Amino acid sequence: MEIYTVEQITEADFGCEETERTEPMALLKLASGAEIKYVELAESELQKKGISEGKKVIFTGSGEVLKYVRVVAAVIRKNDDGIQRIFSTARGYGAYKGWWEFPGGKIENGETPQQALVREIREELTAEIEVGERIRTIEYDYPEFHLSMDCFWASVKSGHLELKEAEDARWLTGDELKDVKWLPADLELIEDVAKALL
Repeated sequence: MEIYTVEQITEADFGCEETERTEPMALLKLASGAEIKYVELAESELQKKGISEGKKVIFTGSGEVLKYVRVVAAVIRKNDDGIQRIFSTARGYGAYKGWWEFPGGKIENGETPQQALVREIREELTAEIEVGERIRTIEYDYPEFHLSMDCFWASVKSGHLELKEAEDARWLTGDELKDVKWLPADLELIEDVAKALL
């Protein structure tokens, strides 16, 4: 998967020829290392997908341009009297409000994925976590963007998990993992998590 940076967005030049286009088009100058690509995209698509100069984008298998979003997620687990449980939260906002996910967030400039995860959990759930090994990276195309999510095992090091942004939370056993409606990208991780909880 090639990741490009949007270097410049200009109005597409239609010239003097007749065109069947019914909406304004934009010309994107994309760069990946020494490679430069030019792509036309409807201006309405730019807004809908949140694509702007300086953002990263990818091409899907069908040639569609999607904004590239890189995040981290913590699969926080604990041993409850011999029963393994993992912590999940329900989103409190947006199009997927009420859907369940593993907590985490975006990686800021200069952060490693592990540092980002520690900061995000502290900001969203007030606790300090210890980040363990990486489970895997999920690559998932949502309608408006491509999500690249580094998923790590984690445990609570100090403090308590208190909800600041999510609308609900649950500690789930392996048998309960399919009792909640997971976000599509997070659902890709459920089989890995279920096997580890056996």
